[in-house]
Amino acid sequence: MILSWVAGLALGFTAIGAETPAEQPKTTEPKKEETKTVSTNEVAIIKTSKGEMVVEFWPDVAPKTVENFKKLAKEGFYDGTCFHRVIKGFMIQGGDPKTKDPSKEGEWGTGDPGYKIKAEFNSRSHQRGVLSMARSAHPDSAGCQFFICHGDASFLDRQYTAFGRLMKGDDVLEKIANVPCKMVPGGDRNPSRPIEPVKVESIKIVAADSLK
Repeated sequence: MILSWVAGLALGFTAIGAETPAEQPKTTEPKKEETKTVSTNEVAIIKTSKGEMVVEFWPDVAPKTVENFKKLAKEGFYDGTCFHRVIKGFMIQGGDPKTKDPSKEGEWGTGDPGYKIKAEFNSRSHQRGVLSMARSAHPDSAGCQFFICHGDASFLDRQYTAFGRLMKGDDVLEKIANVPCKMVPGGDRNPSRPIEPVKVESIKIVAADSLK
């Protein structure tokens, strides 16, 4: 029942201008998958206040998205941000630079790096542990915000850019997905803002073979 409820919830998202995963009408044909590649021997270590998660990338289907995420991580862009939107059974969302400032909580979910990137929709399904880019209504409106699926979110397939998945840290994903949340005015129909901030302390890009 939880997934049926989540799918219904996604259809009701109303955050205008925010980068957020929600089902959108399909107005164009799915784009062909890119064949360009970037380095495949690197992973991301996402250190949070709830523990560490390790993510592997999918540059074979989303090379520019992977490249952008790595670039921002290496610049320290994500350090100090929060997972500002958490919906158990659906996903946890973070990467907004505005979440570094508690006084801007009313704007959380609207931040970007000052630019947008082109969508790289592909055939990888949004299942538990999959890393994908959040966006607003326009397909090419993602910039820095990302989400990690906590459950089956296949209704987002080919409408959001999936570009990696968890290798380690499923227990941390579970902890974050279960934090107590509060309502957000004008946001989701159910509580989705963690009452106590879930911090992204750092995201480090390291060689995959350096992991123990």
